[in-house]
Amino acid sequence: MSVKLISALRGTSYSAFKYREYRLFWIAAAFSNIGMWSLIWGRMWLMRTLTESEVTLGLVATANLGPVLIFSMWGGVLADRFNRLKIIRITRLMFAIATLGTGALIDSGLVEPWHVLVISSLTGTLLAFDIPSRSAMVATIVPKEHLAGAISLYSIVFGSAAIIGPMLFTPIVGSLGLEGLFYVIGCSYVFTVLTLLMMSTDGHKVKATTSTAFDGLIQGFRYLSQQKTISSVILLGIILGLFGSSFETLLPVFTEEIFLGTEKTYSNLLLGTGIGGLFATTVITFIGRRVRPALYLFIAGISVGVMQLLFANTNVLSVAVFLAGIMGGFKVVLGTMNTTVVQMLVHEEFRGRVMSINQLTWGASALGGLIMGYIAQYFDAQIAMTLGGSVAILASAIVGSRLIRSYGISVNPK
Repeated sequence: MSVKLISALRGTSYSAFKYREYRLFWIAAAFSNIGMWSLIWGRMWLMRTLTESEVTLGLVATANLGPVLIFSMWGGVLADRFNRLKIIRITRLMFAIATLGTGALIDSGLVEPWHVLVISSLTGTLLAFDIPSRSAMVATIVPKEHLAGAISLYSIVFGSAAIIGPMLFTPIVGSLGLEGLFYVIGCSYVFTVLTLLMMSTDGHKVKATTSTAFDGLIQGFRYLSQQKTISSVILLGIILGLFGSSFETLLPVFTEEIFLGTEKTYSNLLLGTGIGGLFATTVITFIGRRVRPALYLFIAGISVGVMQLLFANTNVLSVAVFLAGIMGGFKVVLGTMNTTVVQMLVHEEFRGRVMSINQLTWGASALGGLIMGYIAQYFDAQIAMTLGGSVAILASAIVGSRLIRSYGISVNPK
């Protein structure tokens, strides 16, 4: 039976697991992303317990992702000049320290809203230097023929973490308090660092092609300007980051004001999103190389907007959980196809810089979260999410259809 199973999986994404370095990298990502999901939602809920302002929720998102807009390109330059594995070892250790420190603040009773914003800014800055190196590493630990599969498998980490994180939220907060949640997250980052220390540092540094970091940055922009397909995919991701972020930012408001719920309701909505994401990721891994990236980007972008419109206009919790699941699935498809296209097309010496620019989609979510927070504050959450969904649909239709017309539904790597 095991032989048949291995044979059946040989043509799928799961064949990437036969490489030791990738297995360790994947395990480290599992620990890290469970912590990341719990950290994002935990901070949102923490801020909601400290203040009733919707604007502060947007500020948390901005503080966490805003630094990605400012520093991620420099993070990409470092990724193309220094050892990428050593960089993420350092950033993940700093994540552990910051998260454990947050738990200590809550435990002491001294935590205030400005503490949450400062720590979110710190971890956002770490993300700006962590993500480009982490993203660029995948292509160096598996052969190119397994790259698409490895990226899809890496997406399973996000989908699984989106389920495990919400599942842990209620029992941990209920038994250990909110401070206990941050202690557990901090420990998950410690395990991440320990796993990364088991990996070899060989092959994670490329030869710099410029004499200074600034020249490297300019060279990266020049390269990206010549890669029209990559630029189109990044542009669509930025637009959806700006206007598709209202769901995450406003979910605590919907939990309390629309569904009249508690942290358990919040956790159930997150769980629905995670299950949808994991299901979509699993389907992608079995599709393998038959995926059609441009078409899937187009469909997923429009679908995310449609789900936001429907979610904004329902007050039935069971329906909302179902819609959250569908939205989670399409968001995973969107992110996976975005990363796959970029990773397959970019040249190795520019990988860190291009992946850092691709992370502007995350940074755009910070600005989008702030915008949605202000709209919800001065109008209401339903209007804000309806507006965000409408813009997401329009942008996806314009940019996505142009991408398909120019490059077809499949994008072939060079």
